[in-house]
Amino acid sequence: MRRTRSRRAVRRTVRRILLTTLVVGCLLALLGGWLGLRGWQTRGHLENAASLAQDLSQQVLDGETAQARRTLEALQQQTAAARSRTGDVGWRAASSAPYGGPSMSAVRELAAGLDELARRAFPALVELNPRTLLPSQGRLDLATLRGALPSLVEADTAVREVRDRIAGLPSGELVPAVEQAVTRLRVELDRLAAATGVARRAATLLPTLLGADRPRTYLVLFQNLAEPRATGGIFGAFAVVRAEKGEVKLVRQGAATDLNAFKRPVAPLSRQQRALYTDLLGIYPADVNLTPHFPTAARLFREMYLRVVGGTVDGVLATDPVALSYLLKATGPVAVPGYPKLTGPTVVRALLSDTYQRIEKPAQQDRYFAASARAVFDALLKRTLNPQAVAQAVDKAVTERRLLFWSAHPDEQREFVDTRLAGVLPEQETVSNVGVFLNDGSGAKLGYYLHRSAELGVGDCRDDGSRELRLRLTLRSSAPASGLSESVRGLAMSGDPYTIRVLVSVFSPVRGSPLNARLDGRPVPMGGGVERGRQVGVTSVDIGPGRTRVLEVSLLTPPKTSGEVGLWLTPGVTPWTTRVGSAPACGR
Repeated sequence: MRRTRSRRAVRRTVRRILLTTLVVGCLLALLGGWLGLRGWQTRGHLENAASLAQDLSQQVLDGETAQARRTLEALQQQTAAARSRTGDVGWRAASSAPYGGPSMSAVRELAAGLDELARRAFPALVELNPRTLLPSQGRLDLATLRGALPSLVEADTAVREVRDRIAGLPSGELVPAVEQAVTRLRVELDRLAAATGVARRAATLLPTLLGADRPRTYLVLFQNLAEPRATGGIFGAFAVVRAEKGEVKLVRQGAATDLNAFKRPVAPLSRQQRALYTDLLGIYPADVNLTPHFPTAARLFREMYLRVVGGTVDGVLATDPVALSYLLKATGPVAVPGYPKLTGPTVVRALLSDTYQRIEKPAQQDRYFAASARAVFDALLKRTLNPQAVAQAVDKAVTERRLLFWSAHPDEQREFVDTRLAGVLPEQETVSNVGVFLNDGSGAKLGYYLHRSAELGVGDCRDDGSRELRLRLTLRSSAPASGLSESVRGLAMSGDPYTIRVLVSVFSPVRGSPLNARLDGRPVPMGGGVERGRQVGVTSVDIGPGRTRVLEVSLLTPPKTSGEVGLWLTPGVTPWTTRVGSAPACGR
């Protein structure tokens, strides 16, 4: 009897467990189906939003404001729906689950972030006419630009807030599809933040820079890449530009040789600068950018100009023929009176090679450079240009450090200091950057024939948390063995006038150091020095016609730095070929 009652009790217990399990299972199934439906709907809204965002971007660049407004309205509907479907109690509860929860939470953050962009950032960009940032008939509309500032500040603020939120999402814990979406959005947000940052800075600074309050005067320096210097090439030619009430005029042109040389440095040089560059940095206009730190070069050249010419200079802008080739793609061919037309595909060869073969006398070469600069300047100011084409050209030039700017006014300079436009060699960094800077060692114009590649490998961690980096620099000369003019061959410091002599300066990461160097597999000594907290190793490399030389340098990072590394390179006639490794931070 007891055995029968015991069996009944066991059966009742089992039935309760099964019933509870069935009910819970059904609830979980319903919840999973509900979340699955919500997830499917959310995905559809986000995919629609992505497509609309692409359309919106193109419409803004093309100046189609009315169509862009309609697209923005549709985009806001999609992002609001995605945010609504991922923001209720059920989705939040699922986000706390141990499995799949991080992915659910990430999707919610993605939807919320995109909705913030659609409501706070995109409206300002839609109402901004890109042509506002370009001159018309030589004048920029400063009043309209200043009027756009408040909305551009709000847009930039929203983009940066969303970027920081998405950057804080976990990596490695998400399902592949969500991980990919987060990665793609991070990349796009970095690009968008760069764009809104530029627009905000432009609206903030351009009115002042272009003489809204008082006239401004700037030196524009043209770097001759045929004779390499750390920032690109010697400052061969210059122009003086005057801006007043948004109107920009070219008022003077000259060559660096017009400034002659000085008996002693035009400004005090630090002990470290003298150790690396002697007094050349402050004596010769063509040597002010032996240093890669553009503010130093700009200040020195400005002082040289003021001592010879006088007047006022509010800032210095530097560019090179490759940057001009990018801009010529936006302007179209430019006629140079008395010379062949300049085009995007031909301008680099015309200015850096053909000139020296066709024109022997330096004074005549300078006149050609001046006429070319004036023609391109006039085209930029007076032609009706495609904003997208100009933006792409400028962005590419700034990214490659072919467009540099320094302001003589400290409050303005602070706005640029953390951008590539400033050309600042930073004294603090989160990434271990290695600098490879080239300076011509012969006074020749053979840099046109120099081709470069660089590989930066990451080695093992040491006991103190530092890490060894391996730099492999390949330099190749495509110069002929004969037939070049005297002005190209230069001083033949190597003994052979067709041999390129390059002084290679390798800058360690901040608080790091070079260890040793090998040239073509053989140990080679390196001179030493320090600039802005970085140890510098310097060696001379001769590259004969058709030859290739390989310089390998080992460096050490400071302890307890991230595993991220980067390269900062002297811009040249042709792009560098680069490969950069990475590794986890030491101790992880």
